[in-house]
Amino acid sequence: MRADLPVNQALLPDWLSPEVILTSLGPYLLPVLCLIIFAECGLLLGFFLPGDSLLFTAGLFVAIDKIPTPLWLICVLLTACAFIGNVVGYYIGYKVGPALFNKPDSKLFKQEHVAKTHVFFEKYGPRAIVLARFVPVVRTFITAVAGVGRMDQRKFFTFSAIGAVLWATGLTVLGYFLGQIDFIHNNLEAMLVLIVLISVLPIIFEVLKARRERKHAAGPGL
Repeated sequence: MRADLPVNQALLPDWLSPEVILTSLGPYLLPVLCLIIFAECGLLLGFFLPGDSLLFTAGLFVAIDKIPTPLWLICVLLTACAFIGNVVGYYIGYKVGPALFNKPDSKLFKQEHVAKTHVFFEKYGPRAIVLARFVPVVRTFITAVAGVGRMDQRKFFTFSAIGAVLWATGLTVLGYFLGQIDFIHNNLEAMLVLIVLISVLPIIFEVLKARRERKHAAGPGL
């Protein structure tokens, strides 16, 4: 098994490339990785962070000994950070959400993010907390939306814990085992882009479904 990774800058910008992020952190890799996962799950400004691909790459790095920490400990830490991030995001929404969500658009904060997340939450209910883990942007904002909506805390914490395990542990373990396959190992950036594309499929499906429903509703009146 190879101990190095090919560096291909063609598909992802350096500052958002999980490979570049992780290889540049040195001894601070694990603490910063935990902080990134926490921020994406709990802090509204963390919506642009590449959580899915970071988790996958972290698992791969464990497999090739670029991260000396045992896989089980990595999974426990990242899952805990994902869960704690959701809890913090919930209380942000609970305490200051209404005032924050009514602010005008800026370069980082867009009302459309909140609107899309609210629709997602209303459509899927409590299970949206689990499903949102796998949808970029939505997973960041949905915790605050749940707080604004005063979702039952016990229910929110339960579904957040389930989602944290499936997302953080699931993607990390997936990266660990798939990262040992030569083709994936040698085409890492292409695989990361594929993960991002797969993660946005739920949004694409919902948009297409909404369009079909609108056409169907408008059909009799045409």
